[in-house]
Amino acid sequence: MALLGTMVLVSPVSADEIAEGRALYVEHCAACHGVNLEGAPDWQSRGPDGRFPAPPHNETGHTWHHGDAMLFDYTRRGGQAFLDDLGVRFDSGMPAFDDVLSDAEIEAILAYIRSTWPERMRAFQAERTAAEGAD
Repeated sequence: MALLGTMVLVSPVSADEIAEGRALYVEHCAACHGVNLEGAPDWQSRGPDGRFPAPPHNETGHTWHHGDAMLFDYTRRGGQAFLDDLGVRFDSGMPAFDDVLSDAEIEAILAYIRSTWPERMRAFQAERTAAEGAD
């Protein structure tokens, strides 16, 4: 069950859903974030365009520091729209996927990414997700 744009994946995720998420990730995300979720090379340094390259989605990055609603919205609307709404001055290169992927497909991609994290990171991220629901 999902509440679109507010809480994502509140029910257990099947192996089939994770496999679908992986296939969608490879098709739509891997070109920037790496086939193995490793991120772009030198992702912590600004590129020639002034933007930071795509970060990793594995345990070495910061994706697991954010709750499901934030990750979903950032993916659906794009990084810049999300950050602008928060008043954060940051030039994000993350495109919007709302015209490319369905909400269910975004949820599947996020489920796949979460499935790769060690248990302690999944637990931390689940706490962040729960805190979003309390706001």
